[in-house]
Amino acid sequence: MNQVYRGNAYLAEAVGTFIFFFIGIGAGYAVTAFIDPGAAAGSQMIVAFAHGLALLVVVSAFGAVSGGHFNPAVTFGIWITGKIDPVRAVGYVASQLIGAIAAAALAAYIFSGLVLSEGAVTIETSMAVPALHDGIDLLKGIIIEAVVTMGLLAAVLGTAVDGRGPKIGGIAIGLSVAAGILVAGGLTGGALNPARWFGPAVVAMDWTNALVWIVGPLLGAGIVAAIYRTLFLPEADAAAS
Repeated sequence: MNQVYRGNAYLAEAVGTFIFFFIGIGAGYAVTAFIDPGAAAGSQMIVAFAHGLALLVVVSAFGAVSGGHFNPAVTFGIWITGKIDPVRAVGYVASQLIGAIAAAALAAYIFSGLVLSEGAVTIETSMAVPALHDGIDLLKGIIIEAVVTMGLLAAVLGTAVDGRGPKIGGIAIGLSVAAGILVAGGLTGGALNPARWFGPAVVAMDWTNALVWIVGPLLGAGIVAAIYRTLFLPEADAAAS
């Protein structure tokens, strides 16, 4: 990849991550402000599908430019499979973190401080930062984030990397994120993505339990990527030859 095209890929990762997170974070703020806080199940579903649909769109839109990672855990997994070189992987992660910070900052500017007409809820910047539910400790949080991220990486590798898989744009990838948030949203915030935690954490300056959203997704991505590299991709390469 020449330098011009590599620069385009970095820009696509930053812009795609920005769009993905602004929609996802904005949905979280919106349900806080405009939906009955007691309707937890409905609110979580809205947030889950906002993230999933936004990811579906940006993967489909920018996949041809950068591969459509928008997640350091996905980039890490792709690197383990040998499908991206280390320099490009580092550039992708830097681009994703920049996009994440920009999205979180803009969402905070628009939504933070908004008060319901009844005065019952004042939206705070920290509301966008994933957090552990009562009873979920650091280790449980890491395990939860690892497992739901495994589902995401399986979708990425099975549909976007393995040549035998169905080429269905970002549909499977977006749905895997929505499903992961439906499972983990109430327990860990359901980030499945270190950048989804990092952007809001920088804006709110809140680093509580940071390892959950760094170690968990990277661990889950690493497990699935290692399985793919050692078992599934050699089979795919043999079938293609």
